[in-house]
Amino acid sequence: MSSKVVICGVNTSQLPILTEEKSLELLKRIKLGDENAREEFIVCNMRLVLSIIKRFWAKKANADDVFQAGIIGLIKAIDNFDLAFNVKFSTYAVPMIIGEIKRYLRDGNSLRIARSIRDTAYLALKTRSELELDNDEVSLSQVATAMNMAVSEVSYALDAISDTLSLYDPVYNKSGDTLMLMDQIGDEKNTEENWAEKVALENALNKLDDREKTVLRLRYYEGKTQTEISECVGISQAQVSRIEKNALKQMKRGLTV
Repeated sequence: MSSKVVICGVNTSQLPILTEEKSLELLKRIKLGDENAREEFIVCNMRLVLSIIKRFWAKKANADDVFQAGIIGLIKAIDNFDLAFNVKFSTYAVPMIIGEIKRYLRDGNSLRIARSIRDTAYLALKTRSELELDNDEVSLSQVATAMNMAVSEVSYALDAISDTLSLYDPVYNKSGDTLMLMDQIGDEKNTEENWAEKVALENALNKLDDREKTVLRLRYYEGKTQTEISECVGISQAQVSRIEKNALKQMKRGLTV
């Protein structure tokens, strides 16, 4: 169930996996100034960074650079984490890693388009938002009419920025208040909280052995019954039941510690 991913010269499939006890031990040593513990903790948490950068995978972003930005966020999280926070390190670290990656993607975009085209695109986005206050669906021609521009001109501007527009680019500015594109976008599914929970779940799953992973995959991802799983892996249904219960108990322990 593991796959080889080489990034920045690191074979991530060979990275060590931390137990909760080892993680706590390293964090305590780090706070005492142990540099070896800090280096070990960084390496062991590279899997966390890898799981996060998949969210930002893009054809125009260099994977190695994004990974390095994530590592910077990880290091910042390690240096600022306090056991007194009473939260799992991954829960604390995920937003900081995401923030560092977003900062890199925002500042590192080398692609440039004419300012006039960008202004037209921003105005089109603003106009569409205003029209949508009174209408459920707004067509491109309605936006162009409201802007007193040709549909082809508005379409060209929007197409030009479709791959390069940053969520942090200003869309509208009035009285010193800047409205960014990301302020107009909502995502109830992929919230920071849900993402952190997903990463924590993946980390807990990675700590299981291969047989436990196989049983849970067949049971919860493929929807097979315990009897069907027993036929697939060549063990009894009772063994499948025992493996499933132990695996879930271990994952629950890892998520709550």
